[in-house]
Amino acid sequence: MASVSGPGIPFPPPVNWQREPKSENLQTQQPNPKPRSEPPAERTNARTVRRIDSAKLREREARETKEEVNRKIASQKAISIILRREATKAVIEKKRGPSNSKRLLPHTVLEALHERITALRWESALKVFELLREQLWYRPNPATYIKLIVMLGKCKQPEKAQYLFQAMVAEGCVANREAYTALLSAYGRSGLFDKAFSLLEEMKSSPDCKPDVYTYSVLIKSCLQVFSFDKAESLLADMAAQGIKPNTVTYNTLVDAYGKAKKFTEMESILVEMLQVGQCEPDVWTVNSTLRAFGSSGQIEMMEKCYEKFQHAGIQPNVRTFNILLDSYGKTENYEKMGAVMEYMQKYHISWTLVTYNIVIDAFSRAGDLKQMEFLFRLMQSERIKPNCYTLCSLVRAYGQAGKAEKIRGVLSFIENSDMTLDIVFFNCLVDAYGMMGCFAEMKGILEMMERKGYKPDRITYGTMIKAYSLSGMTSHVKELQDFLASKERTSKEMEKHKY
Repeated sequence: MASVSGPGIPFPPPVNWQREPKSENLQTQQPNPKPRSEPPAERTNARTVRRIDSAKLREREARETKEEVNRKIASQKAISIILRREATKAVIEKKRGPSNSKRLLPHTVLEALHERITALRWESALKVFELLREQLWYRPNPATYIKLIVMLGKCKQPEKAQYLFQAMVAEGCVANREAYTALLSAYGRSGLFDKAFSLLEEMKSSPDCKPDVYTYSVLIKSCLQVFSFDKAESLLADMAAQGIKPNTVTYNTLVDAYGKAKKFTEMESILVEMLQVGQCEPDVWTVNSTLRAFGSSGQIEMMEKCYEKFQHAGIQPNVRTFNILLDSYGKTENYEKMGAVMEYMQKYHISWTLVTYNIVIDAFSRAGDLKQMEFLFRLMQSERIKPNCYTLCSLVRAYGQAGKAEKIRGVLSFIENSDMTLDIVFFNCLVDAYGMMGCFAEMKGILEMMERKGYKPDRITYGTMIKAYSLSGMTSHVKELQDFLASKERTSKEMEKHKY
């Protein structure tokens, strides 16, 4: 990063904190050749000056001593607070503590709860919440309950979300529209539409918690995620009957769902309706959903026409927009236009994200352009963007297709020297690459690596190995793996029988 250079700011002159010697304060007392002839008034003035200067000196010393004591006290208090916070964290991590665990620091407990909610660590979050409720300073807060219910909805834990909703009401908190919507969302995300619609009817009959456009939009999104378009349309009709008008979020949800389902006629009708309403102008989310719909289905020309129309409408694209264009061009092998988008991003200083790098690296990986792929991987590291499993899968796939076993060893060496979290998809990619090259010893070695790192092979792992052995005519290895899978399946079924 370039540093900003300019004229230096002059520093003020240093302050002299040294005490002045007493002789400077007594300059009036110069030796007199005739001391005995000094008038009594002058001798009195000299003694007065000495007393005043001595008093000032003592006052200054007292002030400095007091400041030093205060600094020490403040330092001790700071250390005490830090130690208490660390002790609180220790209690939280152990989930149990000494008898004084009911007097933990509020800030630390609430901070720990927030971190777990944000990370969707629902089990740990609920344990910290129980610890929170045990504190002497605890007071029920509806906002905390709502955050937990939303988190549980995202984690597909509707029963626990319902329990917290009931606990909130039992503790005297008023269940408002936001709380009802959070519980309704939890039901919808888990596909419990009967409960979700029942709760919606309950809200409609309540004078204080009537559903709004956000409530309906949340439930419509849940229905569309499982492609239940009939339920979504009935909700839209219900909104109209209640006099609730859809907003931009509602329309964007519909556009995105119809696009993913390849229902382009319905998607275009929603866009037309959105424009006719007037109060719900398309935004960048509308743009991205529309471009993704046409781009993912290979309709590049239509995608480009929509992009131009949205630009003429004054909607500014964001980095996700360019990622969609790059992905669409890459998957249709339109590398020239893909390069043009990359140059545009560079020209207008649009920073690349992890997703951007993954898209372009994957595109060159599929094209077999190892040189460009490796250049982008090095550029990614120089930008301090940490690669993930998707990035490494693209590298491994390209090296496997090119027969570069030594390059795959380089990827494994990179992993050993990093703190990357791997997944089963990456290991399956390694198995496939080695199988493709006929490196069967290395392929079996991946199974050992998985065991060391705590991963279990799945059906895709074994299926990939069987395919590799079959293509090489190694029938004995194929039969051995097939027998192993059959035995494993029988054992699993027997364990299920004994379980019930």
